[in-house]
Parts: sequence; C-alpha cells; structure tokens
Amino acid sequence: MSDAAQPTAAEVRAAAEAVKTALDRHLAAVERRTGEDDQAVYKAFNELAAAAEVYDELLYDRYDEVTPFEIPGADDSLPPYAGPEEPNALSVLIRRDYAVAEPQRLMAQAQRVEAAEDEGTGAEVSATVHGALGILFGEFEPDEIASRHKEFGLEEADSTLWVLAADDPADPGEWLETPFDQPDPGSVICRFDVSSVFDDLDDDADDDDLVDGLEEEELEPLDADR
Repeated sequence: MSDAAQPTAAEVRAAAEAVKTALDRHLAAVERRTGEDDQAVYKAFNELAAAAEVYDELLYDRYDEVTPFEIPGADDSLPPYAGPEEPNALSVLIRRDYAVAEPQRLMAQAQRVEAAEDEGTGAEVSATVHGALGILFGEFEPDEIASRHKEFGLEEADSTLWVLAADDPADPGEWLETPFDQPDPGSVICRFDVSSVFDDLDDDADDDDLVDGLEEEELEPLDADR
C-alpha cells in the first residue's frame, strides 16, 4: 500500500475507540442476557468482531502491526451466501444435545410435574427416563430447559443455531413430515456453534505457547559444587 493510501493515525485511533465501545456493549449484553440464544448477545458479538477486524486492518496498514485478537466463527466452513438479496422469510434451525447425567434427578423433577397435574391416570410415566423426558419437554419451553439443565439432571453437549433465508414463507404444514431435511448451505445467513472442542483447541494453543516460552528461556547452568 502506498503512503498516500495509508490510514491516518486519527483513523486508527478512532477504530481503537470503536473496539472499546463494542467491548462495553458486548459485556452489557452478556450481563443482561435472558438465555442461551439471546439475540442481543449475538448482535453485540458480531459488532465487536466487525470493529476488531477494522481496527486490525487499519493498524496493519498504518504501522505494520497486528493484534492478538482471533474471532472464532463457524461461517468459515460455509460456502458463499447464495440466497435472496432481500429475504421475505427465514428459518431458524436449533439443535441442542444433552447427556442424561443424573437420571434420578431427571425422574424426580418429572414426578413433581406429574404430581402437580394430578391427572389421576394411575400410570407413573415419570418412572422411566424416556417418560420423564417427555413430561419435562412437554411442560417447559426448550429455552427454559437450556437455562436450567442442571436442575433436570442434564449435561450440556454441543449446540448450534442456523439462520436461513428464503424467498417466501413455506405453506402451512409443508415441511412438517420432514422438518429436519438437510438445509441448503448457500441460504445460511449466519450460524452460531457452541462446543467443548473449541475450549480444547484454546487449551492446546495455550500449551503450545507455554512450550515455546520454555524453549526460548535461557537455562542456568548447573552448579557442579552443589
């Protein structure tokens, strides 16, 4: 890049201030979030990512320096967006996986619901894990179960949220028989993934940095007289 096209120091400073503002907004959104899939948090995350990217580019163009920021995103695995420019409809696909960590706790919670309803059927559906799951997911919204999963004896596993664009809304009942057909990746506007594998990757990176740091340190020679 020529000197004439380089950003000014003031532009770099303004970009840095934008990152600070985005950080504050992201923290505020996280502190006020209402559940696992709070859209305000996603919006603040994307704004922070965009501000950090702009700052990183300007910093490099002006000073030939980079930041340590790395914004994770699953969108790298998606093809370029090929959906409608102005969608008239959208689909939100959510998958959350759980492990049944405490079956007794799960069934105890279902028994409380069953007792409160007191339908008088005489059949204790809550006496099995299968029946208890049906009771709890029939009684509580998925978002509430996600926020209270430990109370229900569940352990969170991977989860993902996809937002897909469409030209027109589907007709009533059109997809009910096959609601989970493979979505068109080209219609995905955005996606958000949560997985412990990302934590493992971060831990591996930290371990590598630690090893590199140890290799770079100068070791003191052993004192033969000791």
